[in-house]
Amino acid sequence: MHEAADPLVRVVGLTMAFGDEVVQRDLAFDIRRGEVLAIVGASGCGKSTLLRHLIGLQTPAAGQVLYGDQDLHQAEDETLAVLRRRFGVMFQAGALWSSMTVGENVMLPLRLFTDTPADERERLARWKLALVGLDDAFELEPAELSGGMRKRAAIARALALDPELLYLDEPSSGLDPFSAARLDGLILNLRRHLGTTVVMVSHSIDSVFAVADRLLYLDHVEKTMTALDAPRLLAESGPDRVRAFLQRRGRP
Repeated sequence: MHEAADPLVRVVGLTMAFGDEVVQRDLAFDIRRGEVLAIVGASGCGKSTLLRHLIGLQTPAAGQVLYGDQDLHQAEDETLAVLRRRFGVMFQAGALWSSMTVGENVMLPLRLFTDTPADERERLARWKLALVGLDDAFELEPAELSGGMRKRAAIARALALDPELLYLDEPSSGLDPFSAARLDGLILNLRRHLGTTVVMVSHSIDSVFAVADRLLYLDHVEKTMTALDAPRLLAESGPDRVRAFLQRRGRP
């Protein structure tokens, strides 16, 4: 587990709602530098909704998402643009542009947000693709990639601006066990070799146990977080509903 006096992100009193319907209330946790934090819970509990709040795509009903002293949802446009460059996002389906090659997809953030020359953009994109094991995919179309390759290409694009924090929405969704295990290994390598902090929404308990330092459990009945700790500690001695959730998915 990775302790830090200055966490990358602090979530304070966060309530998420759609109109009058509360999804989760009173969420309070830190995202620590260098950790892999998994967000889990039953289907429909608000995992992906929380991710959208963390990256600024949805506005809280109450509370704050703080990057340092800056509230993501109260920042001026210029400050918000700087904050968003601190993190990369891989959406659940990859969200690669089908009209672009894989290489063009990875180069897109560099083209939009930097003055990097074209030849340097290509060099950096090829390096990021090699980092995720897609050395030969630069000229391919997204439709030519397997599901696991699309996920890795989306991670390469999310890493284009060298973010310190990476958000992954269901990275193992739809993958066979071999591809899922390979993606788990990639997540660990990013943390180990680049120092990347990773927050992942996941329904795959196998992946959570393989890569996560801490597990945040969103309770769909209480509509709040009821556990935050190392996955194995929660499986052994966490709240009853958390232990049942982990154990019925075949882990100790």
